[in-house]
Amino acid sequence: MYPYIPNTPQDEKEMLQAIGLDSVDQLFDDIPKDVHLTKPLNIPESKSELEVTNYLSSLANKNCSVSEMTNFLGAGAYDHYIPSVINAITSRSEFYTSYTPYQPEISQGTLQYIFEYQTLIANLTGMDLANASLYDGGTAITEAALMACAHSKKDEIIVSTGVKPEARQILKTYAHQQHLKVVEVETKDGVTDAQALEALVSDNTAAVIVQNPNFFGVLEDLKGLGEIAHKGKKTSFVASVNPISLAILKKPGELDVDIVVGDGQPLGIPLQFGGPYLGFMATKKDYMRKLPGRIIGETTDLDGKRSFVLTLAAREQHIRREKATSNICSNQGLNALAATVYMVTMGKEGLKEVATQCAKKAHYAFNELTKSGKYKPLFDKPFFMEFALTSETSVEKVNNALLDAKIIGGYDLGKDYPQYKNASLYAITEKRTKEEIDKLCEVLEGVK
Repeated sequence: MYPYIPNTPQDEKEMLQAIGLDSVDQLFDDIPKDVHLTKPLNIPESKSELEVTNYLSSLANKNCSVSEMTNFLGAGAYDHYIPSVINAITSRSEFYTSYTPYQPEISQGTLQYIFEYQTLIANLTGMDLANASLYDGGTAITEAALMACAHSKKDEIIVSTGVKPEARQILKTYAHQQHLKVVEVETKDGVTDAQALEALVSDNTAAVIVQNPNFFGVLEDLKGLGEIAHKGKKTSFVASVNPISLAILKKPGELDVDIVVGDGQPLGIPLQFGGPYLGFMATKKDYMRKLPGRIIGETTDLDGKRSFVLTLAAREQHIRREKATSNICSNQGLNALAATVYMVTMGKEGLKEVATQCAKKAHYAFNELTKSGKYKPLFDKPFFMEFALTSETSVEKVNNALLDAKIIGGYDLGKDYPQYKNASLYAITEKRTKEEIDKLCEVLEGVK
């Protein structure tokens, strides 16, 4: 990288002398020699700022955003409408540049919106309390599993293959380092196999994890699966949910779910080519002391005025890490603010309208796409806003034809589920119009 760094050889020499080293290579002595890069980086020679800017812009322009294409791709990240007020607020410098709110006397604004965020998530999920946000939906599932293991002092985690594949990969990575056992329960006809789950649950099971709607877009029987999960001694039932769906579906809190997690991206956060997003977590009060990250509480100051502070943070978080809960140092603050503004702006009726439009438009698209028989439903089950279709044509060929028509097609389920070859997962949000859906049908019917 030297040609792009303004330090001169003399600058480099003086800095090395200041820290008592003879060469830059000594900075990397802790790295084994056999993994050192022994050749120059494969980047062009030094260029001017203008040249670098032009080159990077040309690379960025190869990306194609949903502002240019009609998007029917979901699979965990969704193209919802984002009210302009959200960007207007999150771009204010007092929020945009704020850091961890350790000092409440100078962080009341940040603490208050996080407190409001927690309240809104708790109300949306029907749970007793929520924490400050996590990194994303995948790590939220993992943190829930770790919390369940700490709560029960057991080491087995059962997860449905109807849970997002990337989330299961994250779970397995964390579990490996924690010496925890992850067992997958298969799906049957698009939903978690209840009989198989019942055979797997034992008194050694710390958590049962399902997703609703699941990765195929199908609605799971949370109540029935929860009853099976709770047959294990101190087994926690974890549900990963789409927050928009909660506006029209029963709240997990009404279905005896112990821990509710999910990705908050649908709550006013742009697709952003994959992130950053935020993960949310809400639980029953029994888990309060084991919650990862932070919890903001409401109190009064010396003058009796309403104020906000970090609460329930034991000293172990800072000085006895081996006894701490998961000490997440980032709460994805700007994304939590965006989600808060979105939920407040939309309100109960607005969220319900978004969810209803998603469901109605998805069912219209499903009916139109399957009308001719060329594309068949992969599952005959109730769904929310995503559904899977199969045909005799490869997903790659179908999606290439759609791209030629400036349409981003569905997710290729065969990538993660080899048994579902030639199956696409389509997502329909409130942004999609009848004309766009009809064009999708027209293009798909023309694929030979």
